[in-house]
Amino acid sequence: MGRIIAIANQKGGVGKTTTAINLSACLAEAGQRVLMVDFDPQGNGTSGLGLEKGSIENTVYELLLEECTLDECITESIQEHLDVLPSDENLAGAEIELLEFENKEEILKKYLNQVKNNYDYIIIDCPPSLNILTINALTASDTVLVPIQCEYYALEGLSQVMKTIHLVKKKLNPSLEMEGVVFTMYDARTNLSLEVVESVKSTLHQNIYKTIIPRNVRLAEAPSHGMSINLYDSRSTGAESYRLLAAEVMSRGEG
Repeated sequence: MGRIIAIANQKGGVGKTTTAINLSACLAEAGQRVLMVDFDPQGNGTSGLGLEKGSIENTVYELLLEECTLDECITESIQEHLDVLPSDENLAGAEIELLEFENKEEILKKYLNQVKNNYDYIIIDCPPSLNILTINALTASDTVLVPIQCEYYALEGLSQVMKTIHLVKKKLNPSLEMEGVVFTMYDARTNLSLEVVESVKSTLHQNIYKTIIPRNVRLAEAPSHGMSINLYDSRSTGAESYRLLAAEVMSRGEG
């Protein structure tokens, strides 16, 4: 049965979508069957894996509103072993439309439970805000992976995420666990990056991944080519870092 991991942080620009795309791709490269769920109305996870947002007939938006089936919505084999549940800006409207639904926090969970056995991992890219979409994602997930940018306000964003996770665990998903924190956009040339890592380690009683994702030009370029980093530049430090992260995620699942 697949592990469902939400990639979440209410703060934007922390490498959340980059992590969702490249962790998914590197898990698939390692032979795992992966479904990447783009649950962000910006749809960057969709375009970052080479799909054209405007031309997709059925997205996760249509799925939530019961206008298509899950099979009609999944784009298969975008890479070997990697399927995608795509998104576009229409998803932004789902928040209001879902208010009328019964059990509106559990709609995504209902669908993912149908395919959980078909995958080793389901990775959900959450929107950078606390709304009904994020709550749906956390309700559907087994664990939450939080990317943190190595910058001064990182801890502030993290405490908000922890509160949200605690709330969802208490009210909607008692088995939700913290997968861990991964540091992103690490710049070895600045003392600040190192200070942020040290301060989070000393204040956070959570799993912290050993792998730290560096600032990397190739990593930043890859989405504009619609490719994950392991395909765009397999030998870059970005690709190597996400392979290491994928290996850590897999080893935690075995523990």
